Amino acid sequence: MKKIRIQSAHPVSVLKKAKPTIAVRKGMTLRPGRPTIEDVAKLAEVSIKTVSRVFNNEPNVASATRARVQTAIEALGYSPNHSARSLAARQSLTLGLLYDNPSPNYIHQIQRGALRSCQEAGYDLLLHPCQFGDKAISSEIIALHRQGRFDGVILTPPLSDMAEVVDALVAASVPMVAIAPAELRNDIVQVVTDDFRACVAMTRALYALGHRRIAFIAGHPDHRAVGQRLSGFKTAIAELGLPDNPDFIAQGYNSFESGEVAGAALLSLPIAPTAIFAANDDMAAGVMRIAHKFGVSIPGQLSVAGFDDIPLATQVWPALSTVRQPIEPMAAMAVQLLIAKLRNAKDIPADVLIRSELVLRETSSNN
Repeated sequence: MKKIRIQSAHPVSVLKKAKPTIAVRKGMTLRPGRPTIEDVAKLAEVSIKTVSRVFNNEPNVASATRARVQTAIEALGYSPNHSARSLAARQSLTLGLLYDNPSPNYIHQIQRGALRSCQEAGYDLLLHPCQFGDKAISSEIIALHRQGRFDGVILTPPLSDMAEVVDALVAASVPMVAIAPAELRNDIVQVVTDDFRACVAMTRALYALGHRRIAFIAGHPDHRAVGQRLSGFKTAIAELGLPDNPDFIAQGYNSFESGEVAGAALLSLPIAPTAIFAANDDMAAGVMRIAHKFGVSIPGQLSVAGFDDIPLATQVWPALSTVRQPIEPMAAMAVQLLIAKLRNAKDIPADVLIRSELVLRETSSNN
């Protein structure tokens, strides 16, 4: 399958829009009350079937015709009956978003990105929490799909890391797109970012500020995708010629509380680090709290960096330096790809890369 690389943090829309002008012709009458699909067809001078094809974003509709129908829809304020559309399409027109992540900010951004693309395409979104490691996850998802609860699913990390879940869904022919899996596969569609490269870059940025004692707080050991972040840190440390100090790598669990515990352990070392890089922003915020408690000034005595750039990063004081992961764009793109897959679009890429970027704020300074 073809691969795509996206340099921008903004998703490429599968759903094209155009806004020409359209006017009600002289002598034309529309039936009173709520506008119908017949009214749209009459105003746009097309068949009802063409209007339906435009609403379902089906191919083989001329761009000028599609634009005229979309403008008529907007002019009339027409919205289709969801049940009727579902019946006609023989689909629920609902997508399932499956998640289990201890960071509520991360999940909130995933939901926002997914909802945006669903609304643009006329789909509903079913949020379905799962318990990571539960052996019944696969059968539960397959049952919901067979019951018609959703047409396809978006798998978020760490669920997208569970090979047994992905294998079961593939075997059951459940349409899916995976967000940020630890390893790319050829049999599914996935949206990824460059965790490894970004962590190399952040470690180098801290080194450029004069830091030679840089510690790292790893993410949850069961979340394989965040393992790429630790690998990036270790690679950068080796390339920079810094000592491989095992005491400078602490285990976290992606939560604020685990960041506090790991931060306390690192700051209690006989020779403490001058910079701590955490695998997500929640843990970095935990480090900041414990540093304040220990009387360690940020960034005067300690620089801190995180990963994700969730809203918390600018709500804490000082504002957190971090890696901006394109969470919302990744979720929006995942939905667009899944809908394209459900509509049997051609040339759907096997994987789409949306790059992360460094954001250096107030918690990092010269050592």
